[in-house]
Amino acid sequence: MDAKTEKFLNAFQEKASRLGFDDCRIAAADSIPDAKGRLHAFVEQGFHGTMGWMAETADRRGSPTSLWPDVKSVIMLAMNYGPDDAPENHPLAHLKDPRAGGISVYARHRDYHDIIKGRLKELASFLVSRAGGDVKVFVDTAPVMEKPLGQAAGLGWQGKHTNLVSRELGSWFFLGSIFTTLELPPSGAEVDHCGSCRACLDSCPTDAFPAPYQLDARRCISYLTIEHPGLIPTEFRNPMGNRIYGCDDCLAACPWNKFAEAASEAKLIAREELKNPKLADLLKLDDAAFRKFFSGSPIKRIGRNRFIRNALIAAGNSGDVSLLEHVDRLMGDPDTTVRGTAVWACRQLVTPDEFSLRKTEALRLETDAQVLAEWGARR
Repeated sequence: MDAKTEKFLNAFQEKASRLGFDDCRIAAADSIPDAKGRLHAFVEQGFHGTMGWMAETADRRGSPTSLWPDVKSVIMLAMNYGPDDAPENHPLAHLKDPRAGGISVYARHRDYHDIIKGRLKELASFLVSRAGGDVKVFVDTAPVMEKPLGQAAGLGWQGKHTNLVSRELGSWFFLGSIFTTLELPPSGAEVDHCGSCRACLDSCPTDAFPAPYQLDARRCISYLTIEHPGLIPTEFRNPMGNRIYGCDDCLAACPWNKFAEAASEAKLIAREELKNPKLADLLKLDDAAFRKFFSGSPIKRIGRNRFIRNALIAAGNSGDVSLLEHVDRLMGDPDTTVRGTAVWACRQLVTPDEFSLRKTEALRLETDAQVLAEWGARR
């Protein structure tokens, strides 16, 4: 690397740091030749579940040059969102209080898309003004394989749970990318440091890993609570516990997190009301209240009905009969999925005789086949 390039890259990394990025590395656009084959195998096995966009965009996603033929280098950036050491902020603290809902650490603050994309655009402008070339920026909203590119650039390695792990940041960081037509010197790939450890695999409540480095999204609580539409399969409802948006079990189990630090970006520090919120409060939310409560949050994207479905499963698992007033009300909700899940939650919280009494009354009005099936009835 010549002195001019080195000077520019140092200035670029300093700019990235001032913008809140915790690491910045470079990969060649052709550095992930095996990714396309792995993606196609993932889709062919049906591991993508109902995420049809993964199959539809597989060819473009498989290689940066398929997405943008002119790209020569990919700058990968990491922004830390780690929780602090306070006991109430532990990623799995919600498991100690079944009356609360567990929200994944990454969603306890502002929507990271909005935060990171603006910073990436500013950094990309700096790149063009100093070195020229054309650029495109991406934050998890385009067919880009961020994790393989992150490993190729040296940000970390894809662990046995398929997420990126860093020796400096642990598991708690967001990824963003800048595609450029400039040929920049690659940073060098990171190697796997998982060794014989399988803590992440053993921690999964739903056995979502058919093998190390493989994920069956159809069994993953993050997928089930966020991406999966309609009623959640019965076999996963009890293992979900009180996880109502995402799941951090496999990330939290990783021993490399002992090196992780708390987020320094103010907009990525958890909102108090999103730290283990009470189920009783969440189950009261209508659509307008849901939108207001989760304004600026990534949770808003899944909509009120899907979120209430998740909270109802947590209520059913809570053993807290005081939640029955909310469950009973939601058995009359206009949304089929909410009604059906409320029926299941009711069954968990009352005796068989009490459930039969509710069933007799409900069947006078219910016509939806899915909800009738939750009641154990047909019409």
